[in-house]
Amino acid sequence: MSKTDATGEPGATITAADFQDSMYVNGSRKWVLLISLTSVFFLLFALYAGVLAVLLPNQIQSINPDNKSAGLAFVFAVTSVFSTLVTPMAGAFSDRTRTPWGRRAPWIVIGSLVGAVCLILTSQMSTIPMITLFWVGATIAFNSMQSAANTLIADRFAPAERGTASGFIGAGMTSGLTVGTIVAGLLASQLVLAYSGFAISVAIACLAFVFINPEPKTTLPKPDAFNLTDFLKSFWISPRKHPDFAWAFAGRFTIYMGYQAVITYMLYILQDYIGLSKTDANTTIATLSTITFFALVFSAFSSGFLSDWLGKRKPLVFAASIIMGLALTAPLILPTVQGMLIYAAVIGLGYGAFMSVDMALMTQVLPKADGEATGKDLGILTTAVNIPQILSPIWAAWLLNMTGDNYKVLFISAIAFVFAGSFFVLPIRSVK
Repeated sequence: MSKTDATGEPGATITAADFQDSMYVNGSRKWVLLISLTSVFFLLFALYAGVLAVLLPNQIQSINPDNKSAGLAFVFAVTSVFSTLVTPMAGAFSDRTRTPWGRRAPWIVIGSLVGAVCLILTSQMSTIPMITLFWVGATIAFNSMQSAANTLIADRFAPAERGTASGFIGAGMTSGLTVGTIVAGLLASQLVLAYSGFAISVAIACLAFVFINPEPKTTLPKPDAFNLTDFLKSFWISPRKHPDFAWAFAGRFTIYMGYQAVITYMLYILQDYIGLSKTDANTTIATLSTITFFALVFSAFSSGFLSDWLGKRKPLVFAASIIMGLALTAPLILPTVQGMLIYAAVIGLGYGAFMSVDMALMTQVLPKADGEATGKDLGILTTAVNIPQILSPIWAAWLLNMTGDNYKVLFISAIAFVFAGSFFVLPIRSVK
């Protein structure tokens, strides 16, 4: 306990729970915070998509065209390891931060600035090791910033409003992925300009966000002296003591294992399973992505609002997961372009709802509801997405190799993962 009130003045005793309640925004401030935070995520995910899908592949190809695939795989592999480790660790350090500007704001500002510098330097590199070094630096910085920004959903929005908040942010992320890929494609011949544009945009957005949404001074007691052993032990959250957290993690992990397997191999599915030429397959991917984008944005917004209005998360997460599983059956039953179009629309509806409502649900199953470890705990739940992004392509490649490129088996396995994951939400007791 601390002998200060929520404004930092001496007087009333404040607990962590009291401080958490004092952080929630209301009225017009809530909408300013939500729209500006959505803008930050829009630009950040535009950066991720533009760099990963367009700029890095083009830069590596220009350096070593004969071994471009191996070079790109090396950069992605190293980056994935750091990305997975950094997110929960940065969240934990932001939980321990005590400044007059709050716990999250310093991480958002410093992370965005360091990330911007590293990203601009990445554009100047002419060897794969140096590209890897600076892109990993940018990844660490931007992931640290994102970890703090993710936590703001739980920090600043009351539980009853987190569905709407998650819906907005999910739509912003999805829009950013689409727009970032398009912008990077248009600027692919001007790599320095493209890298710099993304970097500066994110840095400016983060600085503006912190300026117009000042975080209350942290009046929580100072954390215990840092102990590395205790710090590392804190990342283990016992499933027996916190079963709801474990079920949420397991469900998210399992669903993403199925979802990512199909997304990763979409080009090869269209060529080898549907029978399209490489040119037609690439054109079809653009069409499928557009359909999914509009369905997903609509679903993310509407599901988030509906979840808050009903005051329920579990039924919507379960239904969204089932819809995702049903979407995967379309190409299995109808292995044609029409089947893929149905898949694109239905997966957009299901994934949009899942992404927005599941994000809100995660904020309500944390072991410490008083906000003392929100950054760390949400960071751990984020690894339930990051790890499948690494494992799922490996598992899918092994499966296709074992079955002689039998994509029906891949679809059946993905369906099994998604349907299984949908049932993991049902045992959760602390959330309706």
